[in-house]
Amino acid sequence: PFYRQKCLLSHFNLWFTLLKKILFSFLSCKEDPKPIIKKPQWSSAHSVSYQQEINEREQIKIALFLEQHPELQMTKTETGLRYMIYKSNSNVNKALPGQKVKVALTIKLLDGSTCYTALEEPEVFTVDKSDIESGLNEAVKQMSAGDKAKLILPSHLALGLVGDQDKIPPLAILYIDVELLEIK
Repeated sequence: PFYRQKCLLSHFNLWFTLLKKILFSFLSCKEDPKPIIKKPQWSSAHSVSYQQEINEREQIKIALFLEQHPELQMTKTETGLRYMIYKSNSNVNKALPGQKVKVALTIKLLDGSTCYTALEEPEVFTVDKSDIESGLNEAVKQMSAGDKAKLILPSHLALGLVGDQDKIPPLAILYIDVELLEIK
């Protein structure tokens, strides 16, 4: 019986040692904890700062474009729209909010690539009451029927952060040649 107890105790020690080694090996193979990355909290101040940064970059691009095209003597409005009426009809009746206007236009990017042309099929919209770019709405209010103008619309006056998801990319500055055909 003593021998049998000694044998059982020896088996128990062997199993216990083996179990300790297995547990220790599992515990030592534990992955290092991944560092916790705190995402910065986005605030309206961040949005304003980001928009200012975009605006500053766009102003530099527009300034470089105008430097390369000295024939474009443009007027800059408070909103950032730049326009130059290069053919004036001398008509004093300018387009007013709520009036329907018909325009023929060509929309390009500053690199010269044409996005859209509406020369054969002019665009009709209601000033300040449509989903047309706010910069184009602002520009036609400076024009009379028969006037032709060149416009530069920063992205915030054009199609903004998303573009048109077709030919105009996000944050695109638009260069538009427009003729105000009629005011209704």
